Order: sequence, then C-alpha cells, then structure tokens
Amino acid sequence: MQVAVCGPSACTDIDTANARTVGRLLGEAGATVLCGGGTGVMAAVAEGASRAGGLVIGVRPDTDRGGTCAGLSAVLYTNMGEARNAILVRSADAVIVIGGSWGTLSELALARHRATVPVVSLGGWRVVDADGAPLNIGMIADDPAEAVELALARRSPGRR
Repeated sequence: MQVAVCGPSACTDIDTANARTVGRLLGEAGATVLCGGGTGVMAAVAEGASRAGGLVIGVRPDTDRGGTCAGLSAVLYTNMGEARNAILVRSADAVIVIGGSWGTLSELALARHRATVPVVSLGGWRVVDADGAPLNIGMIADDPAEAVELALARRSPGRR
C-alpha cells in the first residue's frame, strides 16, 4: 500500500512531531510512504518512516538534487512545479494531510476531487462553503496513530 503524506515545508513543532510519528507507524506497517521530499512535514515523515525501515519515495517539484531531505529511498524529479502534487496524490492508495499551507490545500483538493482516494486530516485544513457550512474534506484524526489506522483501513477500491 502507498500512502502519501502531505504537509507544509514551514510547519509547527506539533506538525513535525505528528509527521515523524506517522512516518514511523507507516514504516512499521510496511506501507510505502510518498511525500514531497523537501523540508518540514516531508522531512519529518521521511525520517520517521526510514528509521522504521520503511520505503520512502520523494516526488519533487524540481530537478534540484540538493533540495531533497534525508531518509528518502528514491526520488522522482518531476520538474513540474506544483503540478507534481497531482502525481503525488494520484499515486497513493490513501492520503494523510498534516498541518496546512496553500500547497497542502491543493494536495487535499486534488485527493478529494478523486473521491476514490481516502483522505485523513491531522491538524490540517477545515474548509467551508460560501454559506459557512463545513465541506467534507475526508476523515479527521485526533492523533498520528488514528490517522495511520484510518488510512490503512480505507485503501482505494481496486488496489492491492
């Protein structure tokens, strides 16, 4: 199973700790972790997963080999800017969103648009419509263990 973990490059200490734990739990569960391969949440999830012996794939927006974080098993250099977000979420059986930034919101929107991909939010975005009513952004987790449990239990239909 491949789980994309999305989050801001400039994140809070709580987001960093949550991402590191999510990565560790995904690595221990044998899931392949997909991330943006940069700083912040991406670096923390890569660290957690790689320390647990997990496979971590970074999907980069550029071709800068010096811009990757430690802990990646392999890197895809797309040179597609933010368009790589579509590659990241479409390659996943589930998406975990940690924290919030504009890039993270685009990943969330792309994953929700493709309704077959389960999305779990941990300390991330809350989205409302024009009338202020909450939109369904996926499942909300209270902690990293719940986020991983929800993601692993709800893999995309038709995936192995």
